Amino acid sequence: MDWTVISRNIDFLLGGLVVTFQLAVISLAGGIFFGVLLGLARISSRKYISCPATLYIHFFRSQPLILVIFWFYFFVPILFGKPMSAFISAIIGFIAFETAYFAEIIRGGIQSISKGQMQAAYATGMKHHQVMRYIVLPQALKNMLPSLMTQSIVLFQDTSLAYVIGLQEFLRRTSLVDSREVKSIELYLFSALVYLVICLTMSLFVRRFENKVHQGV
Repeated sequence: MDWTVISRNIDFLLGGLVVTFQLAVISLAGGIFFGVLLGLARISSRKYISCPATLYIHFFRSQPLILVIFWFYFFVPILFGKPMSAFISAIIGFIAFETAYFAEIIRGGIQSISKGQMQAAYATGMKHHQVMRYIVLPQALKNMLPSLMTQSIVLFQDTSLAYVIGLQEFLRRTSLVDSREVKSIELYLFSALVYLVICLTMSLFVRRFENKVHQGV
């Protein structure tokens, strides 16, 4: 196999990898931020807060991500009344989708904390937001970090779906190079190796972290 095609186009391909990381990091930050808010809303005792949050979570978790990407690619320009780049549309779509998954992880982490601790905190005169901030969330975070990290790996892999709206992330640029070089085996094998190295490294980090957590229990 002729691997010189990779060396000739390495800068172009790595530029796509940078776009992939940007998409993943921004979507991860937005998904976790809104996921915390939605997760807290999901367990609220107020029905007018918990019901919309529950509907949002169930709706987006029942939809294919690729369909959500298409929605926001066509819907965002209509909503804002002006054209939006594929990158911005993809960011909004990914955040909207990932928020639902992170919210469920956060809900599970919060509910893993015993009610006795919360009741004891309330007995000392702490308010609900203080109990969540100082008692529940610090402990819940430790329990949910492995799941958050695993979902982050899935998110990184899913960024390749932005290919369908023309965003020149890593896989899209691989396809563009293949269209002019016609070296499908070398190019897509190289792409697979890049994803393998990155995702395997992240997976090993998650496993190492989980072992530390279990040892600390």
